[in-house]
Amino acid sequence: MPFAELEFPIHETFQSTVQGEGFWVGSLVDFIRLAGCPVGCPWCDTGYSDGGKHTPREMRSLSELLKEIESPRVVISGGEPFIHRHLPDLVRAILDLGKQVSIETSGAFWQDVAPETWITLSPKQHVNANFPVQVAFWERANEIKLVISTGKELDYYQDYLNIASDRPIFLQPEWHERDRTIPIIANMLRQKHSYRLSLQTHKYIGVA
Repeated sequence: MPFAELEFPIHETFQSTVQGEGFWVGSLVDFIRLAGCPVGCPWCDTGYSDGGKHTPREMRSLSELLKEIESPRVVISGGEPFIHRHLPDLVRAILDLGKQVSIETSGAFWQDVAPETWITLSPKQHVNANFPVQVAFWERANEIKLVISTGKELDYYQDYLNIASDRPIFLQPEWHERDRTIPIIANMLRQKHSYRLSLQTHKYIGVA
């Protein structure tokens, strides 16, 4: 198949929106949400808590995806982007347009992507032990984002977070329980002064 005709299962794309989480919060970005994720996080906001049985998807070509890019940075999310074997090709094609690329991942599936790619590791091993974080991601990730639900997540990952201590580490309240979890995170920040609170700003301001 010609390179430009490579196809990807797409949940949705949107352009010229605002990154709401983590290091690049407030930046103008496009989003490409790749369909599919086996991890099954109960709070998943893109419909994969049950494996995505009822989540819409559409096969779209690489050339179609590239034509609609508008922003300086493109965020590839999911689902789980790293389950798609042509992810490195998609990343390289976007970089070749002179754009920056970020990928959000659970870290359960490893592929080599271009070294200039920004990797946001949001581990879900504590949610589903069948999908442990590939160890290489703790070294490769540019930032760590932990979704906080119970307050025990830091203890679960502490040894790995020590490996990534030179990277920014964000604690993000689980959205549906934010009134309960934000105070938990506030207490964590008193103990871990280098960690940061990450709110899902896009949900507060009502953008995609």
